[in-house]
Amino acid sequence: MTSCRICGGPVVEFFDFGRQPVSDVFPAPADIGTEHFYRLAVGFCTDCTMVQQLEEVDREKMFPADYPYRSSGSSLMRRHFEETAAHYLATELNGPDPFYVEIGCNDGIMLNSVRAAGVRHLGVDPAEHAALAAGATGSRVHIGFFEEPAARRIREAEGPAQLVFSANTISHIAYIDSVFAGARALLAEGGVFVFEDRYLGDIVTHTYFDQVYDEHFYLFSVRSVQAMARQYGFDLIDVEHLSVHGGTMRYTTARAGERTVRPAVARWLAHEHDRKLSEQATYASFGAKVESHCAELRALLTRLKDEGKRVVGYGATCKSATVTNYCGIGPDLISAVCDSTPDKQHRVTPGSHIPILPPEHFSSPYPDYAVLFAWNHAEEIMAKEQEFKAAGGRWILYVPDVHLA
Repeated sequence: MTSCRICGGPVVEFFDFGRQPVSDVFPAPADIGTEHFYRLAVGFCTDCTMVQQLEEVDREKMFPADYPYRSSGSSLMRRHFEETAAHYLATELNGPDPFYVEIGCNDGIMLNSVRAAGVRHLGVDPAEHAALAAGATGSRVHIGFFEEPAARRIREAEGPAQLVFSANTISHIAYIDSVFAGARALLAEGGVFVFEDRYLGDIVTHTYFDQVYDEHFYLFSVRSVQAMARQYGFDLIDVEHLSVHGGTMRYTTARAGERTVRPAVARWLAHEHDRKLSEQATYASFGAKVESHCAELRALLTRLKDEGKRVVGYGATCKSATVTNYCGIGPDLISAVCDSTPDKQHRVTPGSHIPILPPEHFSSPYPDYAVLFAWNHAEEIMAKEQEFKAAGGRWILYVPDVHLA
């Protein structure tokens, strides 16, 4: 039995997605056969309740210099981070000469908003090309991984930070003890370490099984984050549920005893108890639903193929790697995936090797059906692609169940 990466307690495996590729490395056709694969299995710690992967992928493989994801590619995410920056500029960053540090700043949506307000700032990101994109706008960026030694160097050079913030990054980091140690060393007295990540409660409730992929080493709940914070000398002082990515939780932590714990923490702990997020049976049920959804999706795609229908994918997302590889979906069932990210185009999807084409391919001509891999941006995408629906096209979604839209 595996030991918990957080508390050392026993971890019980509840689902195995089998052999999976690194989800955000899109091979050129000539590089097929050189991909790195690993076993994607997830388990539940019976002591601290942290859901975690059982096999770690090397961080250099997941976040190389040419890591292709860009936060700015979505108008929804641009608006989210601009609003988030405005909130913290009015609260945590409103004192004399505040200092802001962002872990996993990517191409700098939020960092740029903080910079524009005249606040001292530093983004930290190992993906060189994304970090350079943030730097090109004038924001200050350190290219590298955030961990305790890096945090101490930042503190020595820049002084303490009133806010250390991260979005969709902390759950990626298996060595999270060093991250909290770094935050502890870097924060000013009374400062806060805030991070947003996909919420386990939404993943389980809506069977968002494709949120399980290599980068999401941990799947956080309020209870497991509270236990993790305590393990590393912090208090979980506030939580806020957000709608982005199908359900995200914003966790606010501070050094133990430095800030008052707000009532939302107790409310969400009670909510999770009622939903049985701390019981193994919940995860066994989740696993059964995953198997059912995958079987239904493959059966639907097979039937459409037999009927001579043309099906493409929409959005070469990280999470689609879990779907295509676990469900056994390749170019025989989905002829191509359309994506607006130039660095992904004319490459193939990880493991399943479906060709990735520019967005103009989607309408030349429209397919009969489109699998919406980027379902977390469904509203934005469907509003943009109304002509597809007007031409008789149908969207295929596989969460919270397999259905047509």
